[in-house]
Amino acid sequence: MSVPFGTLTLLSKAIRDRRCSAATLVNASIERLERASVLNVTADTFFEVALREAKRIDQDASSGGALRGIPVLIKDLEDLRGYPTRKGSLALRDAPPATTNGVVPDRLLNAGAIVVGKSTLPEFAIEGFTANLLSGVTRNPWNLEYSPGGSSGGSAAAVVAGLVGAATATDGGGSIRIPASLCGLVGLKPTNGVIGRWPAPDWIDYSTDGPFATSCDDLRLLLDVMRGPVAGDPTSPPNALMNQWARHEGRPVRLFAAERTSPFGPLSEPVTRLFHDAVEAVSNLLGVRVSWRDAKGFFVDGDPDLDWFTVATAEHVASLGRAWVNEHMGEFHVSTQEFLSTGLGVSIDEYLGARRRRYDYVRRMDELLGENGLLLTPSVASEGWLADGRMDEDSEVHGLAPEVYSTAMQNVTGNPAISIPFGHLPSGLPFGLQVTAAHYHDYRLIDIAALVEAAHPWARTAPGYEGLETVLDVA
Repeated sequence: MSVPFGTLTLLSKAIRDRRCSAATLVNASIERLERASVLNVTADTFFEVALREAKRIDQDASSGGALRGIPVLIKDLEDLRGYPTRKGSLALRDAPPATTNGVVPDRLLNAGAIVVGKSTLPEFAIEGFTANLLSGVTRNPWNLEYSPGGSSGGSAAAVVAGLVGAATATDGGGSIRIPASLCGLVGLKPTNGVIGRWPAPDWIDYSTDGPFATSCDDLRLLLDVMRGPVAGDPTSPPNALMNQWARHEGRPVRLFAAERTSPFGPLSEPVTRLFHDAVEAVSNLLGVRVSWRDAKGFFVDGDPDLDWFTVATAEHVASLGRAWVNEHMGEFHVSTQEFLSTGLGVSIDEYLGARRRRYDYVRRMDELLGENGLLLTPSVASEGWLADGRMDEDSEVHGLAPEVYSTAMQNVTGNPAISIPFGHLPSGLPFGLQVTAAHYHDYRLIDIAALVEAAHPWARTAPGYEGLETVLDVA
């Protein structure tokens, strides 16, 4: 089936028009999830409950909104009432059922979505690969030897394989943009606060929910559903301001590009080539000349990537509780042990120094971008990594080095950033171009991505899979 606009728009309209039932769609999702078990994208499934909810929606013409009848997965970092939130950890294998819904799961449910299960993640969402000791290794539909990225890897793999219509994601250091890049999705880390946060995230100022999708049309729809303030989030602007910020007009007139914003060494030749091709394409589409920046001197007083590690590790220990971390250290994945051990050793002076330098980084980005600038960088500064977290077969290390990443800076500064598919790496994995904009220019980023999508369209599913909209051909 040729899809002139987003899958979600097509499917929800078909259900509202009674051309397809929610039960048919949910059944198709369940069958696909079972057939694609090799991907290992689910940490838990609720198939019988989902089918009952689908039948209820089919019987009630007034129920549901923009996502009426759409099967979705909820990342197992987020609470879903009645089900445990295990966060990919053996230490939480006996967690009690959540008593409330997380902010984004609740908004998806209110829009008519139907939850079919929870998606996999690395333990506590701390890694760029999706593997843990509780649910095992999640694989990339484009190449099963490789990781779909992390930490929202199960969600991304499920969406690009057409197993569900949507899946939730969070981003505290790149956890939306990394899997979006490696799975060929368009994915947005919103400006911090655009999607209200409650309770406080493990990484207090860095983490946010956000959408990824197979098309810009779907991405815009999901952001419309997810965004909005919530009581308790001091960074969450009121809807009146968000509606105003969503109406940015005119194209950016300043365009910057950098292979890296931290001096972590050169990119590989395939990543360099695809990145420069993508930069040239965006420059031509916008009719704006590119001004290149070097990693050395991009930030003068410190490095946001390194400070991210200091702050995130310390705050995660504080969130879990120092005594609890020490008690359960032996149950954690080896990469979790390293991450939390680092946090246990961060001093108050180191932590506060990193927090204070954040103002320098924000000022640098504010001055660079102004109101009409964009920064282009790779979404991932690597050709990918194996599904179990090793860089290659000869490596014994299950964990990723800082130089493979290119996403933490935007979490530190709070700027919105989007990953846009652009070409493929020698491994067969997609490559993602990251575009960063001024605060609250989230919808402008989707507009830029839509220009790229129209001029350089990407495959909406991985090879051998088909979009969920094909259900309509036989419905």
